[in-house]
Amino acid sequence: MTTSGTARGWARLGLGAATLGAIAGAAAYGARELLTRQAAVARTRINHHALGEVAPDADKVWKKRYGDPVELLVLGDSIAAGLGADAPKHTLGGGLARRVAKRTGRGVRLHTAARVGSESSELAGQLAGLPPGYRADVAVIVVGGNDVTHRVPTADSVRHLTEAIELLGERGTPVVVGTCPDLGALRPVPQPLRSLGSRASRQLAAAQRDAALATGARAVSLAHVVGPFFITNPDEMFSLDRFHPSTHGYKRTASAMLPSVLAALGYAETVPFGHHAPARSPGPRSGPGSQPGGGSAVS
Repeated sequence: MTTSGTARGWARLGLGAATLGAIAGAAAYGARELLTRQAAVARTRINHHALGEVAPDADKVWKKRYGDPVELLVLGDSIAAGLGADAPKHTLGGGLARRVAKRTGRGVRLHTAARVGSESSELAGQLAGLPPGYRADVAVIVVGGNDVTHRVPTADSVRHLTEAIELLGERGTPVVVGTCPDLGALRPVPQPLRSLGSRASRQLAAAQRDAALATGARAVSLAHVVGPFFITNPDEMFSLDRFHPSTHGYKRTASAMLPSVLAALGYAETVPFGHHAPARSPGPRSGPGSQPGGGSAVS
């Protein structure tokens, strides 16, 4: 999500929740007024100008001297793009590329198609914009926060995610999905608006996980494996805008996703607690150190 659109998104989320059939008449008016005020409070607390709208450009061959580069594709929103990181190596893609290179002994050519502000519906466009004939060895997708605040129906979000996974599968690319982070970790957003965001984001994350597993992808539940760090150490984990991850936040996220990325590449047989193996294995990847993919640890 762009920082300038943050308050508008939270206002839409709050007003949508306030008009549910369970609330009526004067109570509905009072709820809408409360949530509108809370969205305004969130806008004043979130530093819209701290980061700008452009993430560091991390696209290059990391550890080029290792040779035989792995093709790593990153799709999704501002988290996937790395907005809030201090330097290219600290973005999600840069962090994953460095870690994959270290673990595999191969270079990693990173291509970041993710764009700040994207919703799940924009995954198709990101794929369409790839160079002709491009094929990644593994694709990482992180998306969903903008879907929640823009009140995109979960079914629509999941459909777009599924289509992206299937398109990548047709190209022979295994996929790792980082499910929607828990928006309840955003301290600048007051209660009860923050709780509404938390509930909606967790619902979407569960649906994303199920969709990913059903289409043969791997899923990493970010709310479980890194969410607690954002809740207990917000000053360290969030960037200057108090909304996007910091360099430390991306470090945690990349480390959490690494086992599933290695498994998708065929370099690991299992993934730890909090991760989800695919419902059906895409088979081992070729290359030095390759092993059959697919573990089964779940949260």
